[in-house]
Amino acid sequence: MARPCLVGLQLPEEERRVGWPETAALAHTAEQVGFDSLWVGDHLLFDAPDGTVKGPFEAWTTLAALAAVTTRVQLGPLVAATVFHAPAMLAKQAATVDAISGGRLIVGLGAGWNVREFTAFGFPYDHRVSRFEEAFTIIRGLLRDGHVDFHGTYHVAADCTLDPPPVRPGGPPLWLGSVAPRMLRIGLPHVDAWNVWWADYGNTPEGFAAVRERVDRAAAVAGRAPGEVRATAAVLIRLPGAEGRPDVDASSNPVEGSPADIARHIQAMAAAGAAHVQLVVDPITVGSVNLLGQALALL
Repeated sequence: MARPCLVGLQLPEEERRVGWPETAALAHTAEQVGFDSLWVGDHLLFDAPDGTVKGPFEAWTTLAALAAVTTRVQLGPLVAATVFHAPAMLAKQAATVDAISGGRLIVGLGAGWNVREFTAFGFPYDHRVSRFEEAFTIIRGLLRDGHVDFHGTYHVAADCTLDPPPVRPGGPPLWLGSVAPRMLRIGLPHVDAWNVWWADYGNTPEGFAAVRERVDRAAAVAGRAPGEVRATAAVLIRLPGAEGRPDVDASSNPVEGSPADIARHIQAMAAAGAAHVQLVVDPITVGSVNLLGQALALL
């Protein structure tokens, strides 16, 4: 029996420092227990509550490595901050990872939000949505058509050709990592799916359904047919031994309980319209991934 929706796993990001051997072990385990996708955050550093500074590996390099050591799962950034990359180069990176993975890449895109990492690494924080709009035009054109000639206020891609092209005709799926009104107006005419972070819908099926209804109305205004743009969501899961994610507080409403409880929550998310969910797990360990495999088996 098919699952009610696809289920992915967010790999470690700001929880703790995780080296490549453990990252690879998490990916292998996730693929073995039945996850459909693996996701990495495109972040550079975070200020931890204890005063330390933490940062994950660079996203696209990690995705290329994951593509080489997995065989089945889909892979993607959740989501790539377009300001961190020259847009034509981001398209080049995406086409490369798509080739290494044999066509398993999903390209999630957003404008970024953490001003600390923008300023630390020298990226402009102003006009983020306007910058995203231009970058999105270039990235979309290269991945889907193979060529752009774009001269904007913030970005230029003059007579640019993407070669080799992505391995799939039309390029990898494009996801919009925002449900803000202006971002929806920019992205919904073109993307294959949209994604909402768990904190932005209350981490409940009811909250997700309300967001989905709003986005569906915006998609109709953008000229998309019902169901043409798929709805996806991150889901916060807290398991025994949780270490406490820095972005979790008393109002976060994490999903807890047995594998059966987690499976029921995923089923409820699917019933609310989610075509794909990404589990954000505390703690994120190989043991946690194996435990979640029991929930996947119930689905």
